[in-house]
Amino acid sequence: MSNTSVLLEKAYDGVFLTPEEAMDLYLHTGDGDLMETAHQIRLKLHPEPVVTWIIDRNVNITNICVSFCKFCNFCRRADDSDAYVTTLEQYREKIDYLFSVGGRQLLLQGGMHPNLGLDFYTTLFKRLKSEYPELLLHALGPPEVAHLAKLEKTDYKTVLTELRKAGLDSLPGAGAEILVDRVRRIVSKGKCSAEEWLEVMRVAHRMNLPTSATMMFGHIETMEERIEHLFRIRDLQAEKPSDSPGFLNFVPWPFMDEGTVLRTEMNIRNTVDTRQYIRFIALSRILLPNISHIQASWLTVGKTAGQVCLHAGADDFGSVMIEENVVSAAGAQNKMDPAGMREAIREAGFTPRRRNQLFLEELDDVVPVGVQNKSQQD
Repeated sequence: MSNTSVLLEKAYDGVFLTPEEAMDLYLHTGDGDLMETAHQIRLKLHPEPVVTWIIDRNVNITNICVSFCKFCNFCRRADDSDAYVTTLEQYREKIDYLFSVGGRQLLLQGGMHPNLGLDFYTTLFKRLKSEYPELLLHALGPPEVAHLAKLEKTDYKTVLTELRKAGLDSLPGAGAEILVDRVRRIVSKGKCSAEEWLEVMRVAHRMNLPTSATMMFGHIETMEERIEHLFRIRDLQAEKPSDSPGFLNFVPWPFMDEGTVLRTEMNIRNTVDTRQYIRFIALSRILLPNISHIQASWLTVGKTAGQVCLHAGADDFGSVMIEENVVSAAGAQNKMDPAGMREAIREAGFTPRRRNQLFLEELDDVVPVGVQNKSQQD
């Protein structure tokens, strides 16, 4: 039996592989074997032929940000002519539309504004929840929590406690990029360090706050650093209290390079083609046995590649993305409405099941009449 076959068997049995073993798999395992093992692990975790999806809306609180990440075309300075902070009336319009198409979750993120403190966010969350009691807030992320802690001169637990009291339901894994400081110092030096990102999530897990984990790859990182990112996610998940949801899912996507500083000033292009993305989805499923769900990023790689990922370890197709401003500004132009999402999942050979952020099944999986072609409007 070859060494890679032994490693694939270990992975199927749920054994944590070492970084050296992970690299061995990546370098020496064929596409078919890697995908098949990942798919079998997925079926072991989720035996039903079901792929989950969600209707939510990504609303940016502000595009004013102190970070100026080199992969982001979205952030602005406070005195830029197109800088904004979303108004309450704009939230109402966006949430009303979200509810009209059957969604209940708001992915609420934004720049790290230099002057918006904790009170701003708690007041906003309370107001939105008072007007929309059914609304679920999947909001902010570790960089914003770390930023607020610095502004308020307090700790992460205090920030998360106040946000949760105000209505925060779950914490996205935004701003992870690559959890290696060599990379972060180049592409996102204005954001928290890798250890700070992990510490925010560690605190969230101890508070039983549901979270997700992400990764943006295909720029300046090495394959060893991609694997290190996966292992840091896996090891943090292993620390969580047994009754904590921890990381509910892992979402990797390739760097979108159009118009970014990385491309225009450093000549860094996206290095991840379709085959590499599918292999990385499979590798993620194999190396993260303690994270329940792997999401395929059809938004960045397209519907067809996303469908193949459903046979390579992924069991979730993510959101219809009613509104998305950041990766689309860097070249991601793929779109799918609710009817298209369900059709794409069925075309891939699975049954679609609409979920919320907790991966609990919604009451129905029916697209409201008349909205099949509307879900990309603002």
